[in-house]
Amino acid sequence: MEVFLKDDVKGLGYKNDLVTVKPGYGRNYLMPQGLAVLADKTNKKIVAENVRQAAHKADKVKGDAQAIADQIGDMVLDIPAKVGESGKIFGRVTTLQLSDALKAKGIDVDRKRLSFDTDPTSVGEYTASADLHREVKHKIRFNVVAE
Repeated sequence: MEVFLKDDVKGLGYKNDLVTVKPGYGRNYLMPQGLAVLADKTNKKIVAENVRQAAHKADKVKGDAQAIADQIGDMVLDIPAKVGESGKIFGRVTTLQLSDALKAKGIDVDRKRLSFDTDPTSVGEYTASADLHREVKHKIRFNVVAE
C-alpha cells in the first residue's frame, strides 16, 4: 500500500514522502492518526502542488536548521545527574534534560528531534543525534556529571 506522509514519522519518512507500508499499518494507524493519506491519483496531484508551493519555504527551514547546527558546533554540554559511589546514574538521563541544557545556552531544539547514540548509564562523555531537518543532522557531545 502506498501512502503520502502528512507529517514526519520516525523510522518511516518525512512529510510529503511517498512510502510503501503494509495495508494494516496504513489503514489502522497512519490514516486514523492523520499521519498519511492514500496515494491515489488526486492525492498525488495535491501533494505535487503542495510541494511546488512549499519549495521556497523549505529552503528557509533548511537554512534555519543549518544555523542551529552551526550554533551548536562542537559545544560540549554538562548534564547533572544523581550518581552513586561507583559512578552509575540513579534514574536516567533523558532527551528532555539535553533539550533544557541546549535551551539554557540559547538554542531551542525540540526533545523529539534528539536521540542518544548510546544510553548514558554512568558518568562520562556521550553523544546524541539531533535530526534538525531531513538533510541536516548534527551530533551533540555532552558530559554526564555528578550533581
